[in-house]
Parts: sequence; C-alpha cells; structure tokens
Amino acid sequence: MELNLVMTIIARARHAAMEDIIHSMKLPLAITLFARGTATSEHLSLHGLVPTEYALLLTVADGDQTRRLMRAAKLRMFIDIPGNGIMLSVPLKSVGGGKTMAYLTENKAVTGEKPDLNVTHELICVILNEGCSDLVMAAARPAGATGGTVLAGKGTGAHESEKFLGISLANEKDVVLIVAEKTRKAAIMKAIMEKAGPGTDAASICFSLPVTAVEGLRRIEPEDEADAE
Repeated sequence: MELNLVMTIIARARHAAMEDIIHSMKLPLAITLFARGTATSEHLSLHGLVPTEYALLLTVADGDQTRRLMRAAKLRMFIDIPGNGIMLSVPLKSVGGGKTMAYLTENKAVTGEKPDLNVTHELICVILNEGCSDLVMAAARPAGATGGTVLAGKGTGAHESEKFLGISLANEKDVVLIVAEKTRKAAIMKAIMEKAGPGTDAASICFSLPVTAVEGLRRIEPEDEADAE
C-alpha cells in the first residue's frame, strides 16, 4: 500500500481551515507544528516587518487519500496558487508494527503498491545551530532555493558536551525545510555545506527526501536565475 506523509505549510492564521479539511476526510493523524519563514533579518528590519509565522501540518494518507486531500486544499485553500502555502507528499518506506499500520490505514487491506520515485522535487532538511537560518538561506538562494521554513528544536546528544566532527549534538537547533526541484537539489545542498556547514557558525548537516507530489511552488524563470547571479 502506498502511504505518504502529507505536509502542508501555510500562514498560521489559516491552519484551522486546513485542519478542518483533514478531519473532514477522517484521516486518523493530524499534527500541527508552528514555524517561521526565512526572510532575512536585514530585509525585515529595512521594511519594518516581523517574521512571517507559519503552521506545518502533518498527516498520513494512502495514495487515493493524498490526491483527494490535495484536491480539497486546492478548492478550499487555493493551495496551488503561489503565495497561499505549499503542500507536498513524502512516501513512507516502512511503518512500525501491524497495530500502527492498522491505525494509519483504518484496517484497509495492505497491497504491494509502491510509490513512483521518479520524482521532480525533493525536500531538503537542514539541521543547524539556532539563529543561523539566515546563513543557510544566504547559501541556498543563489543555488536555486526559492524559500524555506524554519522549525525550532533541540539536539539530544547522549552528553550535553558531546560533539561529532566538531558539531555539538545537544545545543538548541533549528530545522530548515526547503522544497527544491530535483535538478537543483545537489547544488543547493553543496552550497549549504560549503558556506554554512561544519566549521561555520551554523554547523549545518542536511539530507533530502523524495517528494512525489507538490503544490504551491513558484516556478523559477530564466530571468530570475540571471537576477540571482
């Protein structure tokens, strides 16, 4: 059975409407996390703005439910129009135990269906020291990233002072999520590692996950690339 982690990133003020859509489909899992955008501190200060507050909603859905959920979000939230949020699905490879599978699928029969991993986009996940997201995005944008979402977290190293390759494992952390075209993913990750990786204030590590469906991304046009150079 195809199962996806469906992620929706929207303005915090609109998260209740998205929760209603998820609940109306009777999906068993709905988790809401709060996040912020990645506009630079200098840009916000220059224009007298405050950081944009977002909500990240997570749910698990099978292939058909994922398609219906995305369609409902397009009809009710206009999620397919850039500026109204981003919605994406990441395939789940395995689930921990039969009871978990029964809970997530409402006891549907499990089939051998697998997701098509010939994807056009990937989700780049960057784990970095708290407060250094500007450094990460300053590296990622020239390489093709159009934006990102920041979540707050904390490392859980076995000992508070424990380090690996000079990276503290138990400090306060941020997580930056960047949805990128597959063809740009390697360049973005390379730029982050070179300019905001180990040895920098951000001390970032990053990895990517396949995205089987995505809505709400702004397409990068050739003139945009020229402006970024």
